[in-house]
Amino acid sequence: MSVPADTYQALFERRWGHLRRPHVRTLAWLLDAPDLLDPHDPYWEHKIASLGEVRPDIARWLEQLDADPSALEAALGERVYTRLGLYAEKLMAFYFRERGELVAHGLQVRSSRNDTVGEFDFLLDAGAEGVEHIEFATKFYLLEGTSASRFDTFVGPNLADSLGAKMRKIFTRQLELGIHPAAQALLERPVIRARALVKGWLFYPAGGHAPMGGISARHCRGFWCSLAEVPALEAERFVILPRMQWLAPYRGDGNEVVLGKDELQAALAGAEMPSLVAAVRDEGGDVIETARGFIVPDTWRDRAARRLQ
Repeated sequence: MSVPADTYQALFERRWGHLRRPHVRTLAWLLDAPDLLDPHDPYWEHKIASLGEVRPDIARWLEQLDADPSALEAALGERVYTRLGLYAEKLMAFYFRERGELVAHGLQVRSSRNDTVGEFDFLLDAGAEGVEHIEFATKFYLLEGTSASRFDTFVGPNLADSLGAKMRKIFTRQLELGIHPAAQALLERPVIRARALVKGWLFYPAGGHAPMGGISARHCRGFWCSLAEVPALEAERFVILPRMQWLAPYRGDGNEVVLGKDELQAALAGAEMPSLVAAVRDEGGDVIETARGFIVPDTWRDRAARRLQ
C-alpha cells in the first residue's frame, strides 16, 4: 500500500527507522512525538509542558543507546511491565536522570502514615530557586458524540474516562500538590512551576478530523471503526497490537501474525473491548506500521453515546 508522506508513522520511520531496540524506539517516540495538547493555547493557562524538538546530541545519544542498551535495561529492571503508563514513566525517568535533571520520580506525599495526599510524577531541577513538577501522562482517546465540554467528546477505549476529565483531574488536583503543606514540609526546595506533559494518540471516526482549539495541530492520530466496518478500511494487512506496544509506531521482524480484513474480523469477533491494530507494509523482511486504529465492538458506539448523556 502507498504511504502518505505526512503521516506521523512515515516521519518516525524516516527519522528513527534505524533504531531496532523496542525500548529505545519507545523512548525515541516519547521524546519525539508531537505534544497531544497545544502548550500555547490560552485554555491551558500555560500549564502544558513541551519537550520541544529532539536535538542532534539527543539523537546521537539514542543511537548509542540502541547500540548498547545495557544502562536502559538496568534502569527498567527485570520486571515484566503490564501498565503502559508506568512503563512510559520509567523510560522518561531514565531520560531525565541521564540528562542530570531528575530530582525525584514517583515521590509520595503523606500527611500521616496512613494518609497519602498524592505523588509527584517528576521533580526536575530548576536551579537554586526550586524544582519543577512535571505531571506525565500517555493517553489514547477516541472522538465520539457531542458534549458540553469539547474535550469530553474524546473518550477512552474502555469508556472509563475522557480527555476532559483527565485534564480537570490533573489541573485541579495533581498540579496543586506542590502547595500542600505536607509537600512543602517534605521538599528541600519549593515547587516553582507545575505543568503537565501529555503524549499519546487521538482516534477519529474513519480517520477524518478537523482542527480543534487546545489540541496540537501535529498530534499523533489514527482512525476508529466498528468491527462491521472493517471491510471498508483502505489497508489490507494488519497486526493486532498488545497494549505494551501502543506507544511507538510498530516495527516487527516478520515473525508476527499479519491478518487480512476477513482474518482480522474473525480474530476480533469475540472481543468485548476495543482493540488497537496497526496497518502494516513489508520492507526488507520487516513489518512496518503505516497507520493505526481502534476496532471497536459493534455495541461500543451506543455505549459511548449513553456515557456522554
